[in-house]
Amino acid sequence: MSLIRKTAREVRTMLAEGDVTTADLLDVLEARVTEVDGPINALPTLCFDRARGGAVDKDSVLGGIPVAIKDLSAVEGVRTTYGSPIFKDNVPEASDHIVSRIEENGGIVYAKSNTPEFGAGASTFNEVFGRTYNPWNLSRSVAGSSGGSAAALVSGQAWLAHGSDMGGSLRNPASFCGCVGLRPSAARVPSGPSANEFDVLGQQGPMARNVGDLGMFLDAMAGAHAAEPYGQPEDAFRKAAEAPAVPQRVAWSADFNGLTPVDPEVRAITESAAKRFEALGATVDEACPDYSAAHDAFQVLRAISFATGHDDDYRNHKDLLKPDVVWNIEKAFDITGADVVRANLIRNRMTQSHAAFFQTYDLLLSPATIVPPFAAEDRTVTACDGVEFETYIDWLAIAYAVTLTSAPALSLPCGFTGDGLPVGLQMVGPLHGEAPLLSYAAALEADLGLDLGPIDPREGPIPK
Repeated sequence: MSLIRKTAREVRTMLAEGDVTTADLLDVLEARVTEVDGPINALPTLCFDRARGGAVDKDSVLGGIPVAIKDLSAVEGVRTTYGSPIFKDNVPEASDHIVSRIEENGGIVYAKSNTPEFGAGASTFNEVFGRTYNPWNLSRSVAGSSGGSAAALVSGQAWLAHGSDMGGSLRNPASFCGCVGLRPSAARVPSGPSANEFDVLGQQGPMARNVGDLGMFLDAMAGAHAAEPYGQPEDAFRKAAEAPAVPQRVAWSADFNGLTPVDPEVRAITESAAKRFEALGATVDEACPDYSAAHDAFQVLRAISFATGHDDDYRNHKDLLKPDVVWNIEKAFDITGADVVRANLIRNRMTQSHAAFFQTYDLLLSPATIVPPFAAEDRTVTACDGVEFETYIDWLAIAYAVTLTSAPALSLPCGFTGDGLPVGLQMVGPLHGEAPLLSYAAALEADLGLDLGPIDPREGPIPK
């Protein structure tokens, strides 16, 4: 397991110096998948033959590192199901832009990671491949929708894994599984082709075992795409992630001023991690932007996004869609023009509040998700700390409030529950502020010094 335990950046150096080849890495990963993925079910589709046939540019960003791609993104010639029975036999003729970008920058695709149908619902299961289980405790959920990617990283089946995030789909699995996941700011990385090219609610992003590897992977993803209407310039994200920095003023909020309930143990673990910045020399205040109307805006904009993106699926294959997807689509049919205006105005005010807040603060911290990993068979969280939720996505508010602002946010492992399950700290930066965010995350990661594996799958809690 020695090569599996190395960081992606260490592997990148070994590739550059000729100590290993991409073929060697693929052999190691194939053996590891065979060894551990059976009870986890993180990587249901493998394409090692395709990976071994690809050309490798040793001077590229990734230099031939194997990469797992979430099954919501098309990979040319590889079964891509989107977790839906509608596409259970789909083999696309072209890759999505993010996959092409990763491959152009030296990533070698060898597997597709499991996801809920069309990414709907923060629990990774579907009718095509079944459920993904948490390596830390196989009775627990990996959250979603990038649950397969997170589980693959933590169990040593990947050095780098791609994900995507609308309402926390990168951040929640990273929190539940004990890895790092970044939702970049809007259009930092390509996200098309899409039936809804102008929608930036969902974003593609990197997942890794540590902040430095995350920065390197973001370098391989970032930059505008000629076929997409939005885009941001590239930046030196690995450089930022390898230069830990302590912010001057940090804001901490457990619940964004009452926006959401939070499990008491999660609150305590994340608050303790946030307060560690004080020992590093920062001022830490309890404060946050005004996210108070996030529920109303997100429910409306998410419904419109689902109805637009899955119009054909709904019209022609409604009987094959899971109820959560149907509910999200049909919710849009009752939305009025006035509802859309209100949602957009709320989003604008939230973004303005966020930008103004970061004139005073350098960093905003909160729990990445409000509960520890729940039972694997549960579809969603229905209540927390005595509060009942109305819909299956209400428990994601701590994440989707930030989504609405288009600011970058990541989940950093920050501790463990009494049962030995990981907990993530959400770290939020200013608009377009991935570089300083990565530097601050690197400083806290080094201070925490957690041992996060990779691990073999476990049947129950870590022995005391």
